[in-house]
Amino acid sequence: MTAPDPLAAATGPRSVAAHTIGTAVTGDLVLPPVVLASARDTPAPPECNNLGPRPVCVGRAEELAWLRRVLDTDGSSAVTQSPTVHGLGGIGKTTLALSYAHLHRTSYTLLWWIHAESPARIEQSLAALAARLAPAWAPHASEREQATWALNWLHWHQGWLLVLDNAEDPRDLHPYLGSLTGGHLLVTTRRATGWPRGTPTRALGVLAPDEAAALLCGPDPDPRELREARLLAADLGHLPLALDQAGAYLARNRTVDIAAYRRRLGSKLDKAADGVDARRTIARVWTQTLAALADHDPLAVTVLHTLAWLAPDDIPVTLLSRLTEHEDTGEDPDEDAHEDAVAEALGTLASYSMVTLTPTSVGIHRLVQTVLRGAPDRPGRAEAEDAVARALDDLPEPDGNPSPAWDAVLPHLIALAGTAKAEFPDALTTDHYQSAAQYLHDLGHSARAIPLLLADLALHERTLGETHLKTLTCRHNLAYAYEEAGDLGRALPLLEGTLAAREEVLGPLHPSTLVSRNNLASAYRSAGDFNRALPLLKTTLTQHEQVLGPLAPDTLSTRNNLASAYRWAGDLNRALPLLKTTLTQYEQVLGPDDPATLVSRNNLASAYLAAGDLDRAVPLLETTLTQSEQVLGPTHRRTLTSRDNLATAYLEAGDLDRAVRLLEAVLAEREQLLGEDHPDTVTSRRTLAFARKRRALGRSLPEA
Repeated sequence: MTAPDPLAAATGPRSVAAHTIGTAVTGDLVLPPVVLASARDTPAPPECNNLGPRPVCVGRAEELAWLRRVLDTDGSSAVTQSPTVHGLGGIGKTTLALSYAHLHRTSYTLLWWIHAESPARIEQSLAALAARLAPAWAPHASEREQATWALNWLHWHQGWLLVLDNAEDPRDLHPYLGSLTGGHLLVTTRRATGWPRGTPTRALGVLAPDEAAALLCGPDPDPRELREARLLAADLGHLPLALDQAGAYLARNRTVDIAAYRRRLGSKLDKAADGVDARRTIARVWTQTLAALADHDPLAVTVLHTLAWLAPDDIPVTLLSRLTEHEDTGEDPDEDAHEDAVAEALGTLASYSMVTLTPTSVGIHRLVQTVLRGAPDRPGRAEAEDAVARALDDLPEPDGNPSPAWDAVLPHLIALAGTAKAEFPDALTTDHYQSAAQYLHDLGHSARAIPLLLADLALHERTLGETHLKTLTCRHNLAYAYEEAGDLGRALPLLEGTLAAREEVLGPLHPSTLVSRNNLASAYRSAGDFNRALPLLKTTLTQHEQVLGPLAPDTLSTRNNLASAYRWAGDLNRALPLLKTTLTQYEQVLGPDDPATLVSRNNLASAYLAAGDLDRAVPLLETTLTQSEQVLGPTHRRTLTSRDNLATAYLEAGDLDRAVRLLEAVLAEREQLLGEDHPDTVTSRRTLAFARKRRALGRSLPEA
């Protein structure tokens, strides 16, 4: 697989950079009625869950009883760490939640584990729920459609339990807490604050000394063994993750007693000012475990180091199936032999409590990854790159449509990109960064591509130089992704620097330079800086007409951006005629259903709305939304733009019930996709508050 040509990427139809046309507003996803009806009518099959194996959970009886009591009363809770270990992993939050789910699994119609460290991971877990409940429909739907179907199923049905594990930001869960009321929500997190008022929380501390010692002893320990176990537990700070892994080592190595294990650990573990330094604790425990593994199962060590560089959850077992090809055995084992060897290695790691294992996927604790990644020679990095690159090499190039196969591998490519360093080039995976970023862009998820684009840019700057054409394209595409994420503070300097470099390297009238100038002007418009945006767009339009002709697609893009800038500056007398002209030209040149034509049509309808011409605005928005759903799909960013604008038109038309329903869904979608502080989310929240207030005032007026 090869990366796109740099200049083609800057100006072509699949360009990231060249697609800054029109207004960029996201909104709600609406599924067809027949699909929504299937969410209502589909029952949960018996024993429906995606839980991992039941863990050993000692010393948490009080917490388990509290969870049951609170969930029966309130339906949601958050399990947090105590301030004494604030910000550290390994305290046992996930073990407690998983134990609760297994303990009460017969009380629920469905139990579903959701990886909640980001909105994207939540969406992936919900999509997996849809795939389980609707296996005939889900493979043909996008990830966003599947997640929306799952949310509708949860709204329709009762008696379920969702475990939202490892939530990094309470705001990511706002679309769910309080709105999903038919079952129980259990959240684990390192954050003790920031939860909605009234949400019960429980600080989870380290284990009590006797309970910690019990994890290390065999059955019926003698007084001496129990005494040594208490001492070792103290050395490990009573940290559950360290105790679990030390206990697993002792269970696997019966000839090593607890006292000998303590001696091998060396001196007492370092203590931080506020308690046990979990990273040092785990590193000391692994010194013994990795040494044992290296003696009798070296492949297990390779697999563990490989897992350290991937996303921590839902690592496909098939991704690791070729790792034995790195072993210099002098033999050429077949594919089944590779898979068997990896399966045995994973089983060994699971027996040492280093990973969690299902028949199809692997999980690894984030603290484990953090420690393993700290080794100076970065062991396992090359194997992780090779595994991901091979998986992507076997897939067809993305065609702009959702691909479950790409979605399964993407989190691991993004994880590699997020830990890439310029001095350690990722030769195997770099070729896929641009393809993956383009795939996310085509789905309207450019912000998720930022780690890929950052790594790609760093590599190009190091290998090709700051002003190479490919480097400039990388920098331009990164700026676009930042703009999509609402981070104009990062986007504008990148766009300004790229324009200056392209003017120097390519000349002021090169097509790529014109694209840079157009997108910089559009970013100024997004920032509300019309004093810069309007003159620059006028100049750029004239240059496009001179160099490319009046009807070239990039010329139409610039004309559309200029018309939109007039509209947002309040100059509708200039905006409306120019938008009408541009739409006519798009229809003639690209056709009525081209994505750029749909954006132009949406912008004209938005200008009619701003002018108060609802008779033209509402029908045109409804038509544009239908076309966008057919051409781009219901989850594409531009489809969401049309849907959000239609909600605003209903509000202006006085159809308050329909407007409020649609705006509520828009806000939930933005909070999930963009985050609570994204400018579009803030705008949605204000618009919804205004719509609710208008509706309340209207209902409170006496009848005439």
